[in-house]
Amino acid sequence: MKVLRRLIYKEVLVAVITVSIAFLGLFFFFDLIDELPNIGKASPLDPKLVFQVSHALVTVGLLIPGRLYELLPITVLIGTIFVFARMAQGSEYTILRTSGLGPWRALGLMLALGLAFVGVTFVMGDYIAPASGKAAQLYKARFDGRLTAGPTGAWLREKQGDRQFSVNVGALTDVSEMKHIRIFEFDTQGHLLSRTQALTGHIATNGKWVLQQVNRSTFTPSTHNGPPTLAQSVEASWTWPTELTAEMVSVALLKPERMSTADLYQYVQHLDANGQSAQRYEIEFWRKVFYPLSCLVMMVLALPFAYLHFRSGTITGYVFVGVMVGISFFLLNNVFGYVGRLNNWEPWLAAAAPSILYSVASLTAFGWLVLKR
Repeated sequence: MKVLRRLIYKEVLVAVITVSIAFLGLFFFFDLIDELPNIGKASPLDPKLVFQVSHALVTVGLLIPGRLYELLPITVLIGTIFVFARMAQGSEYTILRTSGLGPWRALGLMLALGLAFVGVTFVMGDYIAPASGKAAQLYKARFDGRLTAGPTGAWLREKQGDRQFSVNVGALTDVSEMKHIRIFEFDTQGHLLSRTQALTGHIATNGKWVLQQVNRSTFTPSTHNGPPTLAQSVEASWTWPTELTAEMVSVALLKPERMSTADLYQYVQHLDANGQSAQRYEIEFWRKVFYPLSCLVMMVLALPFAYLHFRSGTITGYVFVGVMVGISFFLLNNVFGYVGRLNNWEPWLAAAAPSILYSVASLTAFGWLVLKR
């Protein structure tokens, strides 16, 4: 059995690596094309710093781990289908079956290999891809002048005793300096107590925010039910004590899919504690949990291809089927996230639904094609 396991594992690993390299090369080309319009542009902060081809290659290269994380379940499926279809075409798998490789033993072998791919996918998606993705965004921010989540920046919220704060950070530079900061302070009844605007700021080692070029507006409620009294001041520097860390700010400015599971969990806890909607991040958290397990689903889905009986023709059609199934899983995984948010599904259900559907389909195909026939 060790010989059979070594033979199948070697063939599958070589096929998966080959398919992964091919897909990564394709996406590398597409990402590089997306960066071409930025070549030749100077940084708004430093006109001498010009975005060149080498910078585009570095930026795209840092995105490769994230692409590999997204593609691994698909490449596992395509590579495994290719190996099994080729073995079935050359009657090699028939010989393996006569050597004692029964359906359940074959399923056990593939699940064991699938667990290895689950581990690789988890490490890639939870450690390597988030770090490289953040590095790519910060590297690009050197030339863009900022890292932003959109026209309105990122919004955060915090409670301090009987006070509530809504914080808006417009952008984050590559040196972790915040730009265009607005802080709104409210009381328990929702009345605005103060508004602070700062051009720039950074988070000190003691956790406090140190803001520069600050405009402060303080509203004092009137004792006779009249309009509040407004007091304005301009300060060169102002310190704000808060528990909002640099990691929380960067997390709010990063795309959720490029965050690690631990960062997502902590950010969801922060949003829940401050009464903010965390559904988007909860769905992404559960997707991070379930996505590596999809490699097991793909292994089971590919196994029935070994039991197809044909002696003539090519395996192109079967590989094409694998490509279509992999693409459909990728698309469905994204669609269910949006559908879950629109219909207020449980986050874990929205994230696990594609894997559940494909698991049922793969086990049904295995049971009908392998056991019944």
